[in-house]
Amino acid sequence: MPNTYTQIHIHLIFAVKFRQAQIHSSWKERLHQYLTGIIQANKHKVLQVESMPDHIHILIGLRPDQSLSSLIQNTKTESSKWVNANKLSASKFQWQDGFGAFSHSKSQIPQVIRYIQNQEEHHKKKSFIEEYKFILDVFGLEWDEKYIFHDLI
Repeated sequence: MPNTYTQIHIHLIFAVKFRQAQIHSSWKERLHQYLTGIIQANKHKVLQVESMPDHIHILIGLRPDQSLSSLIQNTKTESSKWVNANKLSASKFQWQDGFGAFSHSKSQIPQVIRYIQNQEEHHKKKSFIEEYKFILDVFGLEWDEKYIFHDLI
């Protein structure tokens, strides 16, 4: 798109289906690389990726020519197929429906990168759900408990 200039930084958060701890440390770096490849193939820029066994954080520079929902759907679908095709998870791997997407200014990027890099330390103090609800509150978003990432019933 000629004469289109944007600076859109989005912190993405999504969870493994039912928040099952399926992302194993032995292959999480390969997953990060695969996710990065998907996002870059869609012409967006990956600034940071980190995952915990039950969820992932990705900071991207988003181009305006693709909807965020389309990018997330493609990223989740292709990465789930890849995990399953490579038999990396002991059971079928799926991402939970929905996602969090939070915009940040350029000046906040170093802080967000550090936050994402320090997920292991952060989760020694706070569960994923506590963290997610906190972020929703910080951003002033109204949320309903029934739509927060679900546990296996």
